[in-house]
Amino acid sequence: MTRPFILGLTGSVGMGKSTVARMFEDLGIPVFDADAVVHRLQGPGGSLVEAIEAAFPGSTGPQGVDRRALGQAVFDNPQALIQLEGIVHPAVRAARGQFLMDHADAKMIVFDIPLLFEKGGAQEVDAVLVVSASPEAQRTRVLARPGMTAERFAGILARQLPDAEKRARADYVIDTGRPLAETRAEVARLVEKLAY
Repeated sequence: MTRPFILGLTGSVGMGKSTVARMFEDLGIPVFDADAVVHRLQGPGGSLVEAIEAAFPGSTGPQGVDRRALGQAVFDNPQALIQLEGIVHPAVRAARGQFLMDHADAKMIVFDIPLLFEKGGAQEVDAVLVVSASPEAQRTRVLARPGMTAERFAGILARQLPDAEKRARADYVIDTGRPLAETRAEVARLVEKLAY
């Protein structure tokens, strides 16, 4: 039985991964967005809310998981983070498997996974695309986000492989520091190469 070509899409925070994912979607390529799945599972009525509340009392409410409260519970606490990942990752893996079944007839699909290398997911895809930009562009983008601080940014970076290492391990790299039209054209060339 044939299955779609699976392209893993990753990149450090602020590198333009979401923008590139939308470009794939605009070309008709199904994209599994791991972050969106986590938000859904942890949102109002989400299937993980009860387990997260049991493990981290006071971290949920009527709107599901209170991301700020949960973040404070696991930030700088490696054991708590491992415990949280033990709840979240199996559910995301199951959702990814269902997505693959739902799109079994597609020529190509994209798994948009922020920590693809860090969590060992690179072995589950056929090729890896890393999006990258200059450190200056990255910093500017991230610090422009609501509620972001230099300290939080540094904490996120500390949990991610350095951009240079991601690029070295990638099968394909797209520089998102250029005009959007150039990035879009590069995505289209990649789709043409991998899906047809």
